[in-house]
Amino acid sequence: MAVDVEKRIRGAGVVPVIVIDDAADAARLAEVLVEGGLPVAEITFRTRASVRAIEVMKKIAPQMLVGAGTVIHSSSLKTARDAGADFALSPGTNRGNIVEARRLGLFFYPGVSTPSDIENAIAEGARSLKFFPAEASGGLSKLKAIASPFVAEGLRFIPTGGITTANLASYLRADLVLAVGGTWIATQAMIAEGRWEEIKANVIKVVEIVRGLESR
Repeated sequence: MAVDVEKRIRGAGVVPVIVIDDAADAARLAEVLVEGGLPVAEITFRTRASVRAIEVMKKIAPQMLVGAGTVIHSSSLKTARDAGADFALSPGTNRGNIVEARRLGLFFYPGVSTPSDIENAIAEGARSLKFFPAEASGGLSKLKAIASPFVAEGLRFIPTGGITTANLASYLRADLVLAVGGTWIATQAMIAEGRWEEIKANVIKVVEIVRGLESR
């Protein structure tokens, strides 16, 4: 299961990061993502609609890879798994979350932004990490710098925060990048306002960029 999650995330190249206010919108969003060629999403635990949104997405499009994001409390991991989430991510590194995710059999990406964060994650057996907030922390050059002492560990990262179509390709060309998280693809406002064609256009553009880097 874990290997399949990693393979599919790498194949997608980009994970749309979603903040959703109304779980009913998750149905159309799932359809748009699948139609555009990007059947993956991270539903952030920032609104009350998040858990139901995961359930709706998995029902409407069971082939989708759906993750739970902004997981801060370990109790949320079971909630995410029970809702049908295939993986989970957190903004920081919390030993309790790593241990609980492993117990639940839920693939988990703890967040890091410093060498100490990375050391703490490695100490708990984590090798796939979320680099957050990517651009605000210093971007790709910062990621390469903090990851360089750990090259022997075989780490892979999902940088998230501040990434757009303008810098997407540079991140994806980096060997240590598994995929990137993208908030611009389907913003909270776009979803709430039903701007589905705009979202679909963003998805198609992202897929074109990723396919142009197929040798990565």
